[in-house]
Amino acid sequence: MDETIAEFIRRTILKIPMSEMMTVLEAWNFLSESQLQTLNLRQRKDSLAQSVVLLCEEKCASLSDAALLDIVCTQVHRHQKIWDVYQMSKGPGEDLDLFDIEQFKSSFKKILQRALRNVTVSFRDAEENAVWIRIAWGTQYTKPNQYKPTYVVYYSHTPYAFTSSSRLKSNIPLLGQALTVASKHHQIVKMDLRSRYLDSLKAIVFKQYNQNFEIHNPTAPLQERSVGLDINTDSRIIHENAVEKDKVQRITQETFGDYPQPRLEFAQYKFWKAAMLTTTPQTPTQSLQFHNRFLETKFKSDLNGGILADREEPLRCLIKFSSPHLLEALKSLAPAGIADAPLSPLLTCIPSRGMNYFKIRDK
Repeated sequence: MDETIAEFIRRTILKIPMSEMMTVLEAWNFLSESQLQTLNLRQRKDSLAQSVVLLCEEKCASLSDAALLDIVCTQVHRHQKIWDVYQMSKGPGEDLDLFDIEQFKSSFKKILQRALRNVTVSFRDAEENAVWIRIAWGTQYTKPNQYKPTYVVYYSHTPYAFTSSSRLKSNIPLLGQALTVASKHHQIVKMDLRSRYLDSLKAIVFKQYNQNFEIHNPTAPLQERSVGLDINTDSRIIHENAVEKDKVQRITQETFGDYPQPRLEFAQYKFWKAAMLTTTPQTPTQSLQFHNRFLETKFKSDLNGGILADREEPLRCLIKFSSPHLLEALKSLAPAGIADAPLSPLLTCIPSRGMNYFKIRDK
């Protein structure tokens, strides 16, 4: 086994938590059960990694085998990546074709290899007709970098593909071309939707909200399922405005439903306003920058208008709402008395529009 492959396997093993080590190795399905039983999970991880490398040498592991291990590791820790969503479409009058997964893999790989002499493409089939693709990019003169790959998750019979964010922006058009041609679509566009939680993104684009979503950071829930917070309430306290609270609960349930929300970490809004239509407080950041909001402005002003008096260019403002579980946080605002019900459609339309990046202009 080549030394570069051995080092690749060793580094991949070191990324896996000890508590998940055997699960990942079993899912890899490369080492036999008897070989796995020889591993001592109580030793230090670097020693364990070396033991796995020795077992792989016995079976003459290839680069393809090492890449599959990396895919399995990424599948288990998919929340450590940031995922973008791409939507493909057929041309006018084109009908749906029968999908052949092997033909898709072959076509996808050939397109990349024809464009780049040095590229490594690996596949792994998953549940729900999904295929995971791992692409290690090289150039005409350099070998593929196995430590900075791009991952793609494509669901057959659908127009959607999910890709891990990559620093190699120059390869994105080629990747889009390979996906479009291999899946027999006409064009591909990047949606204004991004998150670390792949299952939640899938639920949004496939309109599958009423399910339990992946939670990889188990913390205290953002809100009790019963927002009334009646637990351990002093019996002498009389709840006022019961009718109003019931109304808020009903509106909230009508807006968000009574199921767990897809998990997103942020929503971003870019505002483009004409200066003559804008009234700016003395300190814009004080009026717009609350907890879990971020504001960038490209202007300065005061109550008297100042430099904006004769400004013709539009003002640009970026507001970013962030939370470990943004949609659940938004769902809790009105019942908690922090915001009026119903919330703005700009906040509640995120799942239905399949967007968490918005650009808003004056009408």
